[in-house]
Amino acid sequence: MAKISLDVGSLGNRLLDAMPSDVLHNIRPHLELVALAANQTVHEPGEATEYVFFPTRGLISLVAVLDDGESVEVGMVGKEGLYGVSVFLGDDRPVQRAMVQLAGSALRISSRLFQHEVQSNAALQSLLLRYVQVTLTTAIQAAACNRLHKLEQRFARWLLAAHDRAEAATFPMTHEFLAMMLGVRRPGVTIAAQSLQADGVITYNHGTMTIVDRNGLEAASCECYRFVQGEFARLLGPTRA
Repeated sequence: MAKISLDVGSLGNRLLDAMPSDVLHNIRPHLELVALAANQTVHEPGEATEYVFFPTRGLISLVAVLDDGESVEVGMVGKEGLYGVSVFLGDDRPVQRAMVQLAGSALRISSRLFQHEVQSNAALQSLLLRYVQVTLTTAIQAAACNRLHKLEQRFARWLLAAHDRAEAATFPMTHEFLAMMLGVRRPGVTIAAQSLQADGVITYNHGTMTIVDRNGLEAASCECYRFVQGEFARLLGPTRA
């Protein structure tokens, strides 16, 4: 994992920005800015979690892996949060795989150091518990969405979330990952992509996704995207400019 220089200005992570000033004062000397490469594995199931990651750009996917080798995305982390929730919940060996889907960067800190800070600061504990609440709400909403909403709506919802974290209209996206993300076979991905492309909302060619019409994509999505965004704002505060 390549290390890159740390700008002492804005940290660029929503959760870090929301932390008490004394916490940031304590942990900032220990934050290390690292590059995240596409398809890089951040954590394998059952391994010890050595670092907590605060993405500043890009996307880390949390993937459930079944006994037969099938896998499905069960969560995502971008600049709004952190990877390593299990650390402050008392489990340093989570069973999901964490892998980089969109290249970017993250600030990371030793799990041991971060856990010590959490245990000694009540305000930080409160903030992180609210973050846990919003991630649980997101998972619950996704379960309902996957059961009740049409594939095209689910596809649009996920693309909106990915677009937020990509911070660019065009980003790499393979059929294989889209199938894992949606929990469907590749023909289902093709149908959903073709439908949105025919409506002029996206273009998708050779593993590259382009959001052509953000408003149209929001209209094509179910209410789940807006609901989750509202919960983030309610529990963690509005996004800072």
